Amino acid sequence: MKNVRNLIICLLVFPLCTPLSAEKLDQVLSTGKNRIEAGQKSQTKIDKLSDKISSILQEFRQVNKQISGLKVYNSQLGSQVEKQQTQIQEVEASIKQVTVMERQITPLIQQMIESLEQFVELDQPFHLKERRQRIAFLYDSLLRNDISSAEKFRQVLEAYKIENEFGRKLDQYKDRVTVNGSERDVDILQIGRVSLLYQTIDGKNTGVWNQQSRQWQQIDSKTYRSAVAQGLRMARKQAAIDVLMVPVPAPILVSMEMKK
Repeated sequence: MKNVRNLIICLLVFPLCTPLSAEKLDQVLSTGKNRIEAGQKSQTKIDKLSDKISSILQEFRQVNKQISGLKVYNSQLGSQVEKQQTQIQEVEASIKQVTVMERQITPLIQQMIESLEQFVELDQPFHLKERRQRIAFLYDSLLRNDISSAEKFRQVLEAYKIENEFGRKLDQYKDRVTVNGSERDVDILQIGRVSLLYQTIDGKNTGVWNQQSRQWQQIDSKTYRSAVAQGLRMARKQAAIDVLMVPVPAPILVSMEMKK
């Protein structure tokens, strides 16, 4: 009977206790769930922060690598700048040297032209008009600022070369000469600088340049007429080169002094 009474009391008490315990359990579960969710959110934030830190660290390493590269580049650039500065100084020194040479070479070129001019005037008068025109061209070039000193010097050397070649060539051309005060249209035969002769167009008169008297003089046509005619054919490439019997004036000593 006593046991039955206790059971009835428990049954009466249990309904009063059960709802309260369930509510607390729900609270506990809810609190745990909230903590779990909060923990998950915190972990997510931590993961994101970790990724961001890793990205920043990677970027830092990349920037640091670039800085190292820039330091090496700046060092190389500094060396190049020093070398270029040295080269600039060398170029400036060369320019100064060239300027000095420019001042020295111009008088030299002028002196060479003057010497060539005197030589032409004292030489046998073959191709005289052409040679004088070449001298005038050299004087004109000397005064031009748009022509370099190197080109002016080259032109003078070329003129000297042409004059030198005159002494080794057999040539003929038509010209007008003065013989004994009268002008004649003639064929000129130039045998280097050995002999300069003429023959009238009709072939009747033959003459030679006398370097000592600096004038043309007529010679015995019977003796030299055929030889000069043959020489003219040889110069025109109408006959094979052969020995010619022509008068050769005696050499004379000519003094060449620079014009003042």
